[in-house]
Amino acid sequence: MEKKIVGFIEQHQLLSHGEKILVALSGGADSVALLLLLRQLDYDVEAVHCNFRLRGEESDRDEQFCISLCHREAIPLHLVHFDTRQYATLHKVSIELAARQLRYGYFEQLRSDVGAAAICVAHHRDDQVETVLMNMIRGTGLHGLTGMRPKNGRIVRPLLCVSRKEIVAWLEARGQQFVTDSSNLKDDVTRNKIRLHVIPLLEDINPLASNNISVMASRLVEVEKTVESMMKRQPVLSISELKKQPSPQLSLYYQLKDYGFTATQIEQIAGNLDAESGRAFYSPTHQLVFHRGNLIVEPKGQPMKPLIIPEAGTYVLSENRRFRVSRIDKTADFCLPRSCDVAFLDASKLTFPLTVRTPETGDRFSPFGLHGSKLLSDFMTDCKMSLFEKRRQLVVADAAGQILWVVGRRISEKAKITDDTRGIVRLEYLS
Repeated sequence: MEKKIVGFIEQHQLLSHGEKILVALSGGADSVALLLLLRQLDYDVEAVHCNFRLRGEESDRDEQFCISLCHREAIPLHLVHFDTRQYATLHKVSIELAARQLRYGYFEQLRSDVGAAAICVAHHRDDQVETVLMNMIRGTGLHGLTGMRPKNGRIVRPLLCVSRKEIVAWLEARGQQFVTDSSNLKDDVTRNKIRLHVIPLLEDINPLASNNISVMASRLVEVEKTVESMMKRQPVLSISELKKQPSPQLSLYYQLKDYGFTATQIEQIAGNLDAESGRAFYSPTHQLVFHRGNLIVEPKGQPMKPLIIPEAGTYVLSENRRFRVSRIDKTADFCLPRSCDVAFLDASKLTFPLTVRTPETGDRFSPFGLHGSKLLSDFMTDCKMSLFEKRRQLVVADAAGQILWVVGRRISEKAKITDDTRGIVRLEYLS
């Protein structure tokens, strides 16, 4: 078993000698074997045990076992206690998810504090098989069939190449004791049902079932790597090019999966590639819109707080955006400069304070050169702006609510400079 694990660590470049390694130690066979084996392989290990206070005396028994084991082996041990039920109630999550969030949050904090290079957890081949089967039952795609990765950020799984039976045999050959979590023996949750009933049935059909599922997951990791390398992520996707793909849905999946879109949403997007411009989909972090034959993806932004400009001066809109406002007299040789980022307005046709904001429903605008007004939304559509560009567009309005300038695009006909103009308000957008 040692040779298998050494080869697995080298193959996936999981650990390096000379670096401090944290090992998650529950007291069960898997984590005990992982800790002792890494120590035997001359890694600089420290153990960390989490008491979630979920199993009463049994939780305390596990903690005492870990303390005794680490004392005997002269391995530094970090202990933490969690009120898991209170955390679950407070955050409205399941006990299982609460324990996971607490555990991995603490692991990363501790890793940073002690300067460890990695956090080793004791998932083995059987855990991998259970994970793949659980994902299949839930209706997974290719990624779910790859199971757990040997390395995921700072989390490392050196035992994925060996089975639970191999681990127990290794411990028994050394006379090493371990504790058993009684909750793993009850078929009250999906993973336990798979472990206690489904996998034994599969191995009754084919004794190599678990091994073959694990091998399949490893092969699919390589398939996914190949597919990902072919799918370069882009903020603008051509719908016509997507339609040329053998599987537009698969292409979309690899373009959108890291932007928080669910498999169901991606399926809906792929099934509506002929939708009209303006159709939008939203994930927790991003937004996607159909626009003139393209799919445009952007991060969600926070609503912009209006900027009030009471008088001439320079005003900060955001970290890299400012407005400079000044008053000037119109002279005989005055000539309007041509710049999208500067607007010159007749001072007598506007009233301070000015407001810089984003468009609002029902906004009307009198574009320069046009008599009468039109909806600002129609003006932006005429400019061929996408939904996201419309939402980001800045306008400057005066105290009467009159839109003076669609920033970077057009001033208002009603505030334009004429032969009768005497005073000028100069607006400059700096970005």
